[in-house]
Amino acid sequence: MSTYKIYPNVFIGEGAVIGDYVIIGEPPGDHQPGEMRTVIGKNAVIRSHTVIYAGNIIGDNLQTGHGVMIRENNVIGDNLKIWSQANIYHHVRIGNDVTIHMGSGISEFSTLEDNAWIGPRVITTSVLHPGCPKAKECWKGPTIRAGAVIGGNAVILPDLEVGRKAFVSAGAVVTKSVPDHKIVFGSPARIAGDTYTSLSCPYGLIDKPYREDETELAQTSLQNTISQLGGLGRVK
Repeated sequence: MSTYKIYPNVFIGEGAVIGDYVIIGEPPGDHQPGEMRTVIGKNAVIRSHTVIYAGNIIGDNLQTGHGVMIRENNVIGDNLKIWSQANIYHHVRIGNDVTIHMGSGISEFSTLEDNAWIGPRVITTSVLHPGCPKAKECWKGPTIRAGAVIGGNAVILPDLEVGRKAFVSAGAVVTKSVPDHKIVFGSPARIAGDTYTSLSCPYGLIDKPYREDETELAQTSLQNTISQLGGLGRVK
C-alpha cells in the first residue's frame, strides 16, 4: 500500500522512486486540485516527506532529500539535487546540474543558472522592504550565474547578480552584485581581490580546485526544457 499522494494532472516520467508521505501536485491556496499541470521528468528520486506543489515543470533525474518543499510555478532543468529540509519558493527558474544543500531557502523570483552550487542554509531574499504596501510590485530575487558557488549560511539580498563562477564565502552577506570569477567574503560581502582560480587545496590533493573552462558553460533554455517535458506519461 502506497503512503504517498499524487494529485490529478501530475505527469511523472519512467523510473521514478517515490518515498513515503510524499505529496506531488499540492494546489496553492487559490487553485483547485488538478487545475494546474505538474511535470517531473524521468528517473526522479523523491524521498520521504517531500512536498511538490502544482504547476512545476521539472526535468530528468531530480533528487530530493527528506522534507524538501518545492512551491508552485517553477521551471527546473535536469539533474537538480536538493537536499533535506531545503525550500524552493514560487516562480523560480533553475538550470541544469544545480545543487541546493540542506536547509537552504531559494526565494520567489530567483534564478539559478547551470551548475550553480548552493551550500547548506543559504538564504536568498526577494523583497527589499518587507511589509511595504508596494512590496509585491517589486518582488525580485537574485540571479546566480552559471557555475557560481555560494558557501554555507550566506545571505543574498534581492535583485542582485552573483556572476559566473563567482565564489561567495561561507557566512557572507551579499548586498551588491558580484562580478564574474570573483571571491567575496564578510558582512557586507567585499571582494577578496582574487579570482576563484587562485584558490588552492590545503590538503595537497589537487593543484587547483577550480579551473576556468576554455568554453563557456551552456546557458539553460527554459523554453526547451518545457517542450522536452511535454509528452511524459501520467502516474495513475
